[in-house]
Amino acid sequence: MLVQGARSWVRMGLTVSAVAVMVAQIGGCSQTVAGTPTGDLDGGLEVTNGPTGPREGVDDAKLEVENTDGGEMDRLATNAVSDLYDYWDKELDENFGEKFTHIERLVSYDSEGEPMTLCGASTEKFQNAFYCGGGGEDLIAWDRGVLLPMLSENFHPISVVGVLAHEMGHAIQFRLGEKSQMNQSTPTIVREQQADCYMGNFMQHVASGNAKHFELNTGEGLNQILATLFFIRDPAGYDHMTEGAHGLAFDRVYAFQEGFTTEDPKRCAEMGVEEIDERIAEKERAENDEDAGGEAELSPKVLDLLQESLDDAFAKNNAEQPKITENGAKCDDGESTPPVSYCADENIVGIDLDELKQIAEPPAEGAQPNQDGAGIGDFAAFAEIASRYTLAIQKQVGADLENGNAGLRTACLTGAWTATTVDEDPNTPDDKLHLAVGDLDEAVAELLQDNSLIAADVNGKQVKAGFVRVEAFRRGYYEGANTCTNDFA
Repeated sequence: MLVQGARSWVRMGLTVSAVAVMVAQIGGCSQTVAGTPTGDLDGGLEVTNGPTGPREGVDDAKLEVENTDGGEMDRLATNAVSDLYDYWDKELDENFGEKFTHIERLVSYDSEGEPMTLCGASTEKFQNAFYCGGGGEDLIAWDRGVLLPMLSENFHPISVVGVLAHEMGHAIQFRLGEKSQMNQSTPTIVREQQADCYMGNFMQHVASGNAKHFELNTGEGLNQILATLFFIRDPAGYDHMTEGAHGLAFDRVYAFQEGFTTEDPKRCAEMGVEEIDERIAEKERAENDEDAGGEAELSPKVLDLLQESLDDAFAKNNAEQPKITENGAKCDDGESTPPVSYCADENIVGIDLDELKQIAEPPAEGAQPNQDGAGIGDFAAFAEIASRYTLAIQKQVGADLENGNAGLRTACLTGAWTATTVDEDPNTPDDKLHLAVGDLDEAVAELLQDNSLIAADVNGKQVKAGFVRVEAFRRGYYEGANTCTNDFA
């Protein structure tokens, strides 16, 4: 978040962002534990912490894969394709009246090994997974040497399944043609948002227990899928209408969640230029963003501007607004939740400025997150403060701050506040905080943290599923504060 005035045929694949330093921060493999319900999740599923990944005791699929080494990564990818075949054999017919023809060529390669020529280009150093359609090609290929092991190790083997589900989504588009709004002039962003949505359709199928080779819990397992989408997002400031654009994490997660919650491939096929152009949240980087790198230092002036921004956003509630106070995030009475605490008896939002500055520090290239001072970015810190501020507003209108909906309401209201910082003309200096390109992705990263306060109650108890945390924030951003109070009462 920036202080204003302070300064023919298609080859489609995932885009690996230059922000690989975020991997350990939002990913990390989790151990499989016995499945137990922990709440409700949109899409008709309970939030569980049960098994995620390859099913035990299931025979590997027998599909022809060119250039395979027969290793673990190729077995993982082949089983994923097999389950995708099972899914689309049924869904394409039932939803579109089309018979699903399987992919003509499945190809494995090692981007560090002997190069191949696929779709007219070399695989040398091409750490990717992609689909080719048209021009005599119908091919899905993956890099077993670098990309798939990296995804599996840094996130979870289920992330490989998600990536291939995205690529299969492109194959579905190619088969549907105009039924999925595909033609020679269709912008890349439409293709990619639809593919993320089709990926959501399939992962809901897996989470429902219907896939032969894989299972997915809707707690930590689903978090890994969202973390993968974060990792393969476009870099901040990348124009969404540019050829090759896939979308920022905020946009990609939306498309995935839309597919997951609706379970309807027809909904994905409906995503067109007009809809996507209207809802893409960050369209351009302002000149002032470029000058300041899109980040604001947590100085006294910036904290004053944050106070003003929050006060303005919630002025209509007629509540006594809390003061942001640097006190080490300690409450004289009640629970302290560093680095930010809402102290109800004093009606203050207490902050630990040093801890917040660590969160606000963007990770440098090559730095390990949460080490050597690396953090997430300024908006992650602002949103932590805003979440505790909204608790004061909730308390004064009689909301329960410790029930099951308190964390969701808090995330939603934090999103609603965020929307008020969007500047119609971000290049107009007016000495206010405004949303900079990349800030919403910082929100996604922070929401996926195990210790984030953005979707936590007054005692710091976090909503368990990152999927639900992100969705609540996004709903507040798009639909406003009334949605938060009505839907999370």
